Amino acid sequence: MTASLPLVAIVGRPNVGKSTLFNRIVGSRRAIVGHEPGITRDRLYGEGEWRGRRLRLVDTGGIIPDEKDFIPAEIFRQARVALEEAAAIVMVVDGRTELAASDLELARLLRRTGKPLFLAINKIDTEKQQALANEFHRLGIRELFPISAEHGRGVDDLLDAVLPVLPSQEKLTTEGTEDTEEESVSEIKVAIIGHPNVGKSTLLNRLTGSERAIVSPVPGTTRDAVDEVVESDGRRFRFIDTAGIRRKGKTHLMAEKLSVVMARKHLEAADIALLVIDATEGVSQLDAAIAGYAHESGRSVIIMVNKWDLWSGAGALAREKNARTGASAPHRQMPADRAAYEQRLRYGLKFLSYAPVLFISATNGKGAEKILPMLEKVASERRKRIPTAEMNRFLKQVDFDRASVPASKRVKIYYMTQAAVAPPTFILFTDRKVRLHFSYQRFLENQIRRAFGFLGTPIWIKNRARD
Repeated sequence: MTASLPLVAIVGRPNVGKSTLFNRIVGSRRAIVGHEPGITRDRLYGEGEWRGRRLRLVDTGGIIPDEKDFIPAEIFRQARVALEEAAAIVMVVDGRTELAASDLELARLLRRTGKPLFLAINKIDTEKQQALANEFHRLGIRELFPISAEHGRGVDDLLDAVLPVLPSQEKLTTEGTEDTEEESVSEIKVAIIGHPNVGKSTLLNRLTGSERAIVSPVPGTTRDAVDEVVESDGRRFRFIDTAGIRRKGKTHLMAEKLSVVMARKHLEAADIALLVIDATEGVSQLDAAIAGYAHESGRSVIIMVNKWDLWSGAGALAREKNARTGASAPHRQMPADRAAYEQRLRYGLKFLSYAPVLFISATNGKGAEKILPMLEKVASERRKRIPTAEMNRFLKQVDFDRASVPASKRVKIYYMTQAAVAPPTFILFTDRKVRLHFSYQRFLENQIRRAFGFLGTPIWIKNRARD
């Protein structure tokens, strides 16, 4: 998203169709939509175009003014940030339900912002339902538009009214940027993945230096993927905080099921995955399964052992006490020092032997300064290309007799070339077209890493018979 584009905030109470309208204007299923209220919680940004003009939109969680519970109050706080950024506001109401006190209170709050305000009366799907819109004049918003976000009805009239009040893009770009150099900066997409409640949203907030995502001790708080851009030394990183991935049997609400699907979708669109592990829990089977998604899809991976302060501080005293009393089950006793902890972690994630490990505390920031330099390094390794001549010189030095492969599975390698990057993909030209034995492939991969590095990224090796 280009920060210089004018921003339109979409607000309203829960389950009135804000995310459906957002998706309609953006032109994709960027936000999760469902019949359960309160699906959207964090701010969700997107970009759309109307009548040849581009604009940014922000979808907010359902607002209930004066709500005291933690998550609704945090949703309101996130929405207020969006309102402060916005050049115009679209309030969405459900045209099929009676006006609620929360609608009247929200309309009053929005009018007080002094910003151009538009009322979208949603779920007016037919001409016969037009009369339902009359009641909503009570909200005191003059610009009123009956729409059907699901079917697109009336959305064109709404956008035609919004466009004239937005500042021109030319004015914004001359004020906000010096030239188009920013557009040429390469962007690295980084997905933050892990099971619920390991600290993904806290990590996003730490990396962006803001309270971009709602953080709570309740597992599953994040549902939509929340993204934010950070620039460092001329490099742009887009961090995507995905919903916590659970086991299939543990997801009950439709919103939770969709959020898991979307988390995997955003992972597959990323360059690098930050796999967040809870230091106090160690590596679980679910962690290994989530890591497998990243590995198999060809994403580069950095393992983030979060909450290390809890493990190495007060937690160490508790473990020492448990060891003396025998209170801990043997399989839950974890090593106390960092080297031993990493060794245990590597054992649980054997297929990620190439992934670097960082020990951090997202809450207090300890170790977080190492993340951006490591991302820069892994991104560079992911796109590294080795010339064919250099690959063939390397091949001549490899002693393939050391590979523990049955004789019937061995092949004669004529030459080797790198066919692609991100992830690095190598083509072997051999005397016969057979599937490479696992041991043979692993041996060759280890030799390639020893010679050329490729830190943090999987290596794909394919075999072709030479004609």
